Amino acid sequence: MSVAFEVLWTACPVLLGAVLWLGVLVAPWRPWSTQERLEAQGGVGQGVGLSDITVLIPARNEVQVIARCLSALGAQGKDLRVVIVDDQSTDGTAAAILALPALRLEVISGRPLPEGWAGKLWALEQGLQRVRTPLILLLDADIVLAPGMVATLRARLLQQRLDLISVMPWLRMQTLWERLLIPAFIFFFKLLYPFRLANSGSARLAAAAGGCILLRTEALHRIGGFAALRGALIDDCTLARRFKVAGRLTWIGLTRSAWSLRSYRRLSELWNMVARSAFTQLRYSTVLLLACTLIMMIGFWGPVVGLALGEGMIRWVGLAGWFALCVSYLPTLLYYRLSPLWALLLPIIATLYLAMTWTSAMRYWRGIRSHWKGRIYV
Repeated sequence: MSVAFEVLWTACPVLLGAVLWLGVLVAPWRPWSTQERLEAQGGVGQGVGLSDITVLIPARNEVQVIARCLSALGAQGKDLRVVIVDDQSTDGTAAAILALPALRLEVISGRPLPEGWAGKLWALEQGLQRVRTPLILLLDADIVLAPGMVATLRARLLQQRLDLISVMPWLRMQTLWERLLIPAFIFFFKLLYPFRLANSGSARLAAAAGGCILLRTEALHRIGGFAALRGALIDDCTLARRFKVAGRLTWIGLTRSAWSLRSYRRLSELWNMVARSAFTQLRYSTVLLLACTLIMMIGFWGPVVGLALGEGMIRWVGLAGWFALCVSYLPTLLYYRLSPLWALLLPIIATLYLAMTWTSAMRYWRGIRSHWKGRIYV
């Protein structure tokens, strides 16, 4: 009886892990795919008119990156209006802002953060009051756009009659921790929010990448502006969800034509970036946290258990699960031009992300909802 129980105890997680990853591979919405892409169109340069777009940039302590962000915007086209909300920076961000001839630039000194608001959304709400154009580009201060990218975003939005389009910028992957964890961050995001489903007309799933979002001003006002999202920590996906619930069309994809200057040189920096909103993603539910823990342990370690401890058929099932796990991660690694061998570390990577999620939960249980850029939300 004990032998049979031991075999069953080993076989169950191995089988479930294999089924999970084989299911990911054959799912019709292809969550592992990197085919949803948008790149800047060649030949689109400074001659194109962009007077129908206002760029909103919330900037809090961005002295090291804001100049490069603006220089790239200056190469996008003519008459592009840029509104920067200096969100009470303490590092001289306002002094680092470049006045470029190609830009109609306005800098707003942000007011103190009201209770119940997330900092970025409050900055965007203040900037929204200055917008008079039919289109708004929400851009993080650390994002650099390739020449022609703004016009490309506008063309896709108008051609497909979208109300919101966003692209996930190319994130830095130079340090060891960045190469280890950043591609998996994108991979896990796409597993949670498969782009093919998010880009469908159904309101059941919505996603956006907050670093670079082009949207229709009228549609934003129809959902209540940023005030409708005021307390959201995962503001990009919340914004996309509000658009889709209102019957609007959204699109999200990857790009190599926008890249982030944000660096994560130490594990602690990445850890805090994930931990600030991971438990929010689980709606602050302990039940969902435990379910997530169980699924991740079975999914990522079940195949390993089968290969290491299994015999006969169990080992073959473990091998199938391990193969499906690695294959599902390969498109992400290849897209970011990294070695396929990183896929072998995915169980360890997943365990680190699970530990970050538990850190997020423990902070919440201590009364700290989020800590970011010197602000603590409770």
